[in-house]
Amino acid sequence: MPPKTPQPLDKYLKVKKLTVVIVSYNVKYYLEQCLNSLNRALQGIDSEVYVIDNHSRDGSVAYLERRFSQVNFVSSNHNLGFARANNIGIRDSESDYVLLLNPDTFVAESTIRKCVDFMDEHPNAGACGVKMLQVDGEKAMESRRGVPDPLTSFYKMTGLCSRFPTHRRLGHYYMGGLPWDKPAEIEIVSGAFCMLRRSALDKVGLLDEDFFMYGEDIDLSFRILKGGFTNWYIPCSILHYKGESTQKSSFRYVHVFYDAMLIFLRKHYGHLSLFLSLPIKIAIYGKAFIALTGMLNHGLRKAFGLFHSASKMFPEFLFLGDRTAVDQCRRIARQKGLVGRYIVCNYESNPDGHLSELESFDPQKKYQIVYDTDSYSYEQILHIFESHPLPNLFIGTYNRKSRTIITTDEIYRHV
Repeated sequence: MPPKTPQPLDKYLKVKKLTVVIVSYNVKYYLEQCLNSLNRALQGIDSEVYVIDNHSRDGSVAYLERRFSQVNFVSSNHNLGFARANNIGIRDSESDYVLLLNPDTFVAESTIRKCVDFMDEHPNAGACGVKMLQVDGEKAMESRRGVPDPLTSFYKMTGLCSRFPTHRRLGHYYMGGLPWDKPAEIEIVSGAFCMLRRSALDKVGLLDEDFFMYGEDIDLSFRILKGGFTNWYIPCSILHYKGESTQKSSFRYVHVFYDAMLIFLRKHYGHLSLFLSLPIKIAIYGKAFIALTGMLNHGLRKAFGLFHSASKMFPEFLFLGDRTAVDQCRRIARQKGLVGRYIVCNYESNPDGHLSELESFDPQKKYQIVYDTDSYSYEQILHIFESHPLPNLFIGTYNRKSRTIITTDEIYRHV
């Protein structure tokens, strides 16, 4: 009998459908919640998850490895930056799609399945992003963006974009004229949730490691377009705790973000660099001066006790969940000195959630609305907030397994 012909190893190795890559730095409990949401969102999808830890000092890896044994943790001895850390996970995987996901997010249960199905049905789609919600339920403008060419960048940095958000040209940075409830072609996909086709990455390359933080998603999206693929917005939801809106007044954010924009412009519009550099730098310094002035004003107000009353500084809480969750939250609130109200319910008994209590909220006060994630799904929580966003009501969650309350400002845990 003739010897059997050896078969290539690839024949026996099934390529996974999706690899999720999360780069983490000192956000242990936010990352825990992100991974909990992924456990639900990845049901029925042949997938793997990589967490690349950029030398966190909060014990993230030791804490999470015990709780998520199926996750591949890579613990770096240095802060590698967003691009280089993501590339580690991308290179170590061979799936059809790669999802870059921020650790300070949670995803609705159906979101990833909808994105995978869309990519399967649109073979020329190189990347897709989703509807990111802010902590008050408002849609994050950075969910859909245009290429920041020289004029678009100038409109963004001078404030013309925010003044005319739906204008076809002046508002192009956020593509404000597009509908929110339908898939739409966009140009730039946010790195907070960016699903990428492996074959597109093979053609155009990985994230450019010259970008340490911010700008690498813009550069990669632009290269995907130049490679002949399309980028898409899909109308399904995630929450992004620390999105652009929460950082735009930060001096460091302004400096790092606009410095990244300059790197992008020099790379792709280098022939115009002399023409561009002066007005763009003027805009950058103007933005930085405004941010610095705001920080100094904040510091002076704090030093001289010129803040609003304590009732406006410290939030009140509304906890919603079944009897077990509410009792656990009550104990944590007592330990931490939180002022709160409690509603024993679940989605079946109270599908409107906190909206059924709207008349009881003082518009001059800040409220953290904390949902037990076993009584309400992530999808249901996001839907309730998105249906009626208010600027003084903010999304919070309770995880009964780890006895942790997560809000945009603080983490509260059972002692």
